[in-house]
Amino acid sequence: MAKERFSTVLISGLTLTAILFVGIFIGKGGDRTGHASESYEELQVFAEVLSQVKKHYVEETKTKDLVQGALRGMLAGLDPHSSFMTSDMFKEMKVETKGEFGGLGIQIGIKDNRLTVIAPIEDTPAFEAGIESGDTIIKVDDKPTKDLTLMEAVQQMRGRRGTSVTLTVIREEIEEPLIFKITRDIIKIQSVRSKIWEGNIGYVRITQFQEATADDLTKELESLVAKDIQGLIVDVRNNPGGLLTAAVGVSEQFLPAGKLVVSIQGRNGKKDEYRARPNKKHYQYPMIVLINKGSASASEIVAAAMQDWGKAVVIGTTSFGKGSVQTILPLSDGSGLRLTTAKYYTPKGKSIHTIGVQPDIVIDPKAIQAAKQKAEGGEKGKKKETVTAAKAKETENKKTTTPDDPNAPQPVPLEDIQLLKAVEMLKSWKVFKQLRPAA
Repeated sequence: MAKERFSTVLISGLTLTAILFVGIFIGKGGDRTGHASESYEELQVFAEVLSQVKKHYVEETKTKDLVQGALRGMLAGLDPHSSFMTSDMFKEMKVETKGEFGGLGIQIGIKDNRLTVIAPIEDTPAFEAGIESGDTIIKVDDKPTKDLTLMEAVQQMRGRRGTSVTLTVIREEIEEPLIFKITRDIIKIQSVRSKIWEGNIGYVRITQFQEATADDLTKELESLVAKDIQGLIVDVRNNPGGLLTAAVGVSEQFLPAGKLVVSIQGRNGKKDEYRARPNKKHYQYPMIVLINKGSASASEIVAAAMQDWGKAVVIGTTSFGKGSVQTILPLSDGSGLRLTTAKYYTPKGKSIHTIGVQPDIVIDPKAIQAAKQKAEGGEKGKKKETVTAAKAKETENKKTTTPDDPNAPQPVPLEDIQLLKAVEMLKSWKVFKQLRPAA
């Protein structure tokens, strides 16, 4: 049997990260051989340049380093999401999709040509330090990020557990840059968590889309169903994405067999469709999906599928808008390419790339808070928030939203306005359903 060449298709929320978290899907997109007939003359020029550098550069150079540098530049010149991975980085990428890896716990991407935080991962050093979705990273250890590729930024943020890195960030509502000194750690992710909110409202929080996410969701849903819930909230806020298969596996638990979840299309015009599989139980509760600007790619696939099929009301703020597909191509020396090969489309055929999923009901906590401050105190402008205050706020939120007895219905934290509105809507859903017109 001939040795089979495989490739990997990933849909992840710009998930070249400080911990190099990416989503992969094994088995799709193989047999991409490229075109061997590209201009030989151009390749000859490359060989000439390589030879001249080897002969005349002021310091001795290694051919491997020069070639890898050229490859990094080639891929970075295509778009922010395409990149070259060394063999070590390629191995690490495959390991990290298992849900355990080393780093800061922060997903980064390029948005508006700036190095932007997609989302901090809950219960990680970045989350504890107060890093927020939408922060712009302008320096890593006093080194400007302006001309860094995504991969180079990742390499600068990675390091051994116990070592630290200093990030300088700009936050939209704060005038002065914020400085965070964060100690690296081993990141372990529980991708699905559930609980019961007051009024017997079921709640599942999906933090990332990993290999076991769909199965973990099934277990959590079965547990919630046993408690006779009257509605369901699926929270993908600050979820940067992950595995395409996981996004489909999550979506099909709420869709009848055969319903289209997502399609992807490359430059050849051919569409690959991913549909809910038969013999898969799907739940039909009144449902709300929570999103925000930290919800990207695989999260957007789930939210858009629920929205397009009318299975859920989407609440929150416009999502990140990552609608391109990267294919991971292994190379002969153990390295790999991460290459943008397609865009994905919602069941109604919409591309959300750079646009994002538009919520059915917009609830922007920051806008509400700003309006409240203006009404209460007549304050002009926005208050500055210190890093210490941000950290304290996140810690308090954790205490409020992590009850001692997760099996008992819990009061909704008042500071989480989006969640509060979602619970209120589902509680009133049952009331309105029971209304009957007067005789």
